[in-house]
Amino acid sequence: MALDQTAKNGVTHELVKFALDTNYADLPGEAIEIAKRCIVDGTACMMAGSKEPAPGILRKLARQVGGAEEARTLGKNSMRVPLHVAAQINGMSGHALDFDDTALSEEKDRSVLIHPTIQPLSACFAVGEHLNVSAEEFLTAFVLGFEVQVKIAEAINADHFTGGRGFHTSGTIGIFGATIAAGKLLGLDYKQMSNAMGMASTMSAGVGANHGTMSKPLNMSRAAENGVTAARFASLGMDGPAHALEAGRGFFEAFGGGYDPTKIIARMGDPWAIIYPGTSIKPYPSGVVGHPGMDTMKKLVEKHDIKPEDVEKIEVRTGANVITPGPLRIPHANNELEAKFCVAFQMAAIVLRRKAGLAEFSDAFVQSPECQEMQTRVKAELDPEIVEMGKGVIVARITLTTKDGHTYFEQSDPHYRGGPKNPLTYEEVSDKFRDASAGVLSEEKMEAFLKLARDFETLPGLSDIMDTVSA
Repeated sequence: MALDQTAKNGVTHELVKFALDTNYADLPGEAIEIAKRCIVDGTACMMAGSKEPAPGILRKLARQVGGAEEARTLGKNSMRVPLHVAAQINGMSGHALDFDDTALSEEKDRSVLIHPTIQPLSACFAVGEHLNVSAEEFLTAFVLGFEVQVKIAEAINADHFTGGRGFHTSGTIGIFGATIAAGKLLGLDYKQMSNAMGMASTMSAGVGANHGTMSKPLNMSRAAENGVTAARFASLGMDGPAHALEAGRGFFEAFGGGYDPTKIIARMGDPWAIIYPGTSIKPYPSGVVGHPGMDTMKKLVEKHDIKPEDVEKIEVRTGANVITPGPLRIPHANNELEAKFCVAFQMAAIVLRRKAGLAEFSDAFVQSPECQEMQTRVKAELDPEIVEMGKGVIVARITLTTKDGHTYFEQSDPHYRGGPKNPLTYEEVSDKFRDASAGVLSEEKMEAFLKLARDFETLPGLSDIMDTVSA
């Protein structure tokens, strides 16, 4: 079927053609190694998140409505459900704790691009298990889903997320990563994949106002679910606009008020998004823009041996990509979900415990009298000099004053821990997996998964590795 000129020259065509033309042999070795770390990290987040209430609600609904037993959910109370439901539940688990990775921009007009792993990974686990694809096919689909959604997040006007529109890119744009990943594994042809992208553009959703509630990981959950659904609809013959992204009244216009086609045209795989801008694998289960500040506070209290009872006040000066209008906009946390987006809590946790892990990001600790009181000693405000640096730079300047009048100052390292320029090693990510899987998997299953994941690309199918992460 001949393509009209608009579709042929458009970005939708560029994305679809690249996804269909790319095979495992085309992936650089560095991309494969980073992808394996992302898979271990994303699976770790699903393990820990599967214990949370929100995925439990989705599993409860799945039991009520039933359906074909096509693929497994991962982690706690694993069950066999339809493909789109498996992607939905795993997507919710993967983002429930805000412990999953983040792709950050280095451009001045934007900061967080998207959480890039969970949507395509959830789609790959569901469709990949159902079809028992090879690990090479799985890796290819995952990297392509990652690539497509990051490129779209780079291209759309920054107003989509960082400006007045207030969309949550991990939902609105994550659906395209899940669609490409699912469509690649399902073997869609050009027309079908274009149709799937058209359907994804009309199924896209996710607003930023839900930060601090269960509805934030629901954005990720629905992106994974709808991506798989769009790909399956397309495989059955449903159609959509061939140029859904760039058309008048299309995705870019409706959701962003425009886009920069040069961020996509002739840039697919050049550079690969998983390499540059890369991704930040989180050492803390919270919004990544707060991590430099937590590391800086930890350095300060350890260097000067600051005790909680010594603290008079803490001043955090940072940029608009961190606090209002950035994601860490909650001034005082009263529960675990609010704590993930609250600078006052994050500083309080480090001062009180010198760490901020899963135990600290819990209702019990957040609501404890000592944590509630310590938060009142923290003030976060914009620093005009940091704001001028642009949204692509995350900086925290922390001043701590003790009750005896001493003042201590520390500024964050630009190459924060876990970021692309200071990444967690495979062993560090493996340790995160072990911690996240405690209470969900046996030690035997944990080590079996990590052994298989180390040489993931050699696996002939997914059954063995799926067995290790289904509790």
